[in-house]
Formats: sequence, structure tokens, C-alpha cells
Amino acid sequence: MAGAIIENMSTKKLVILGVILLLFQAFAFMVGGLIGKSSLCLSATFWTFVRHQQEWFMPWGPNQCERLRSFDEALAKRIEANNIVFAVHIPLPHKEMSPWFQFILVILQFDIAFKMYNQIEDGAMVTIDVGLAYRDDTVSEWTKMAHSFEQRKLSCNFTTDKTFENEGRYYECDLLPFMELGSVAHKYYLVNVRLPVNERKKVNVGIGEIKDIRLVGIHQNGGFTKVWFAMKTFLTPSILIIMIWYWRRITMMSRPPVLLEKMILALGISMTFINIPVEWFSIGFNWTWMLLFGDIRQGVFYSMLLSFWIIFCGEHLMDQTERNRFSVYWKQVGPIVFGSFCLFIFDMCERGVQLTNPFYSIWASEVGTELAMAFIIVAGICACLYFLFLCFMVFQVFRNISGKRTSLPAMSKARRLHYEGLIFRFKFLMLVTLTCAAMTVIFFIISQVNEGHWQWGGHTVEVNSAFFTGIYGMWNLYVFAIMFLYAPSHKRYGDDQSSDAGANSGEDIQLTTTITHVDGPTEIYKMTGKEAQE
Repeated sequence: MAGAIIENMSTKKLVILGVILLLFQAFAFMVGGLIGKSSLCLSATFWTFVRHQQEWFMPWGPNQCERLRSFDEALAKRIEANNIVFAVHIPLPHKEMSPWFQFILVILQFDIAFKMYNQIEDGAMVTIDVGLAYRDDTVSEWTKMAHSFEQRKLSCNFTTDKTFENEGRYYECDLLPFMELGSVAHKYYLVNVRLPVNERKKVNVGIGEIKDIRLVGIHQNGGFTKVWFAMKTFLTPSILIIMIWYWRRITMMSRPPVLLEKMILALGISMTFINIPVEWFSIGFNWTWMLLFGDIRQGVFYSMLLSFWIIFCGEHLMDQTERNRFSVYWKQVGPIVFGSFCLFIFDMCERGVQLTNPFYSIWASEVGTELAMAFIIVAGICACLYFLFLCFMVFQVFRNISGKRTSLPAMSKARRLHYEGLIFRFKFLMLVTLTCAAMTVIFFIISQVNEGHWQWGGHTVEVNSAFFTGIYGMWNLYVFAIMFLYAPSHKRYGDDQSSDAGANSGEDIQLTTTITHVDGPTEIYKMTGKEAQE
């Protein structure tokens, strides 16, 4: 075998391969676009009066408790605030939850009226006594799932003048994180919320006149989940087969694998790791850690992909005198690994704790909110800086190749056209790599903002399912293309041109070196590795 497939495959076949990959990329976007995410709105909140010492209170149904239309009715009946329960049933009547929904995210919003003698104090904290229960039919008893006392800081603005004439108008309050479940293993969920009042301990004092509590539930669309699982199920064997095929060809060579070839294998392994459809088990098992595990898998892939691009460019730089050594790249790869570790710690601080307490949120405290916001901003800046650095490395590679092209005019026409074709193919692959990197950085930034927008009340950036499946498909197609194009080829350029062998051998010396450690997967790799020898 000699050279890589990207060098020896005919232009016609490469164009056909590119068109096929583009069609698959378009299909990945279309699949997600046709089946989008949906949200379940639970805006109806029922107030119940605790007359009996029962544990759980239903807002509707045969065993529903007594309803209150407003706090004014509670005052008229002399019902204390400690005896009022806000009961919410998930889902709405005559519907069922499904494991295909994958997760439940619930957001909390208070409707608070302005009163001159009962205003919201600065830094007001709401203490919530909240319980969560589940059942799988409409007649069995509720089973306790979680219970906690939580605090949420109110962030409300009153847009008009604070006068007696404006009493009764509502504050504009930010959305607050309430609950997140990593799996939807049961059909029905019941949430009971109390706002305990203790004036001596300053519990729920200075929070204004609460008129209503609104809960908004969000879950993944079941149809999207099925498409997502199907994509993973299809792509896992595809990447696994091409990876085994690629490494088999590498091991059949007489020389040992170089660093770039090992990195391509590692990239394929990380892609396979994120592809394995373990989510199928979440349909039959109550695995609440699936969200955390998914984040870990994606973090591993991010680290591998970003490191690969750095080494992929670095190995093609002329001034990289110690190529084929991973330790040379510690200054570039080290920050990537450190950033991924920070992402893992950040994720563990929230979703790790949510495994035992679904009501916990790092956004609940002022310090946690500031740290989370700072982390998102820094992560976005680092992602942009990485892309700029990658663009700089690609520019250096292009400049290096341009310097080598000065040797081309001295060659025969056929040989010169051959090397010009190799250079064009490599440059095109580098531009595709930059495009993939740009889309990855955009996806990372938007996904971080989208994950936090409910918590910090900013502008919503929607990552629709088309973008989600499209980026995921792009990663797989890119890894597939790299392993296929950089696999050793059975063909050798010039087999049909034996009459020019003598002339060609002299021209080869101008662009490549005969030193053993410069051997590599492609002619471009060899050409950019050392200064040409005379």
C-alpha cells in the first residue's frame, strides 16, 4: 500500500463521495427539523386547604381537596398561610407521561401584587416546602419521591410609580429554577408546594403579596427521542466498522503508526463512545443519571475533537521539528483538558446533586448564579479564542504549503498537476475542518446559553432539533470522512506511468525526504514536515 485514499482516489469518486456526505448532512438537518422539541405548559395552579392530615393533595379527581380561588377567600375563611398547599399534577388531566420524554424541567414564576405596606424587600428570599410523588395508575396511592426545603431569590421589578393608585398591579418577576428530573419512568407526578411563614425567624417575610404560583414544565418530544435513538443506533455500527477497517489498514503497513494516525483512531473511539445508544435502557429503567452521563460523554468527545484539530494542523507545520510526539502539544492540549475538567466539575455541582435532590439548582443562590454566569461567559470566550487560534494554525499550514509550491514548476507537467491536485484536496479538507470547527463552537456557545436562559431570565436562544441533529450528523460524517480518506490506499500514483519513473524519482526528492521518521499517511504530510532535500 502507498499513500492515503485522499491522494489516490480519482477526482470523480471524491466528488461522488462528497455529494453523498452532503446528502446525509442535509438529511440530518431535515430529520430534526420535521420533528421538533415541545414543551408542556402547567400554568393552571390549584390552591388547596389542608382540612385533613393527609400526606398528598390532588388538585382534581375523585380525591381532590378543597379549592381556594384566591388568597382573599383564604382570609375570609381565616385560613392561615401555613395551611395552604399549592398542588400541581403532571401531566394535565387525561394525559400520561412517557419514558420517551427523557426528562422533566419545571420552571417557577410568582405573580406578586404591589401593596404600599407589603412591598418586596431588597434581596427577598422565598422559602419553599416542596414534595414530589409519583404513581403509575389513577387509583393507587402516591409514592414519595423527594422532599426538600428550598430557597429562591426574588428578582422583581415594578415598572410604574409605587403609589396607592397603583396598588394591585403586578411586579415583573424573573423565572426561577424549580425542579429537574433526569428520567420520566412514571406516568403521573404530583407536586405539593407550601410557603411556610414564620415572622420570628423572618421566613417568607417581605416577599410581597403573592397572588399565584405558575409552574411551566418542559420535556423532550417523544417523536424526537425516537428519531434521536434511531440515529444513534444507525451511526454506532457505521463508525465502528469504518474505524476497525481503518486501523486494520494501518497495522498492515510496514512502518509503525504515526501520531496523526493514532489521533484519528482516538477520534473514532470517542465518536463511538458518544454514539452508543445506551439511552434505549432509559425506556425500561429509571436511570436518573442519564443526563449527567450524556454530558460526560459529550465532554469527552469535545476534548478529543478539539485536541485532534490542534494536532492535525500542527503535524502539517514545517517548523514542527519534533513532530510525531504527543508531548510537544501539551501547551495546546493541556488547556483543552483542563477546560473539559472544569465543565465536568460544573456539571457535577448541579446535575450530580440533582440525583438525590431534583429541586436543587446552582442558580438558586446569588453566588451560584454569578459563578454559573461567569463560567458560561468564560467558556464562550475560550471557545472563540480556540477557533481563532485554529484559524491561525490553518493559515500557517497554508503558508507552509505555498512555500513548497515553488518546487512545482521544475517538474514535468503530469507530476506538477498531480501535486497541485494533492494540495487542492488538502486545502479543501482544511477548509471543511474549519467549517466543522466553527459550527461546533457556535453549537457549544448556544447550547450553554440555552441551558441557562431559564435560570438567569435573559433572552431565550432556542436550539431547535434541526440544529441539534444536524451538528450531531456533521460530527459523524466528518469523523467518517477523516478515517476513510486518511486510510492507506492499495493504489500507488504512477503505476501506469512507469516510463516516467526515473524522472519522477528525482522530482520526489524535491518535495519529500527519505528519512524514516518523516514517513506519514500522505504526501502533503511528508512535504510539510521537513525542508526539501536537494
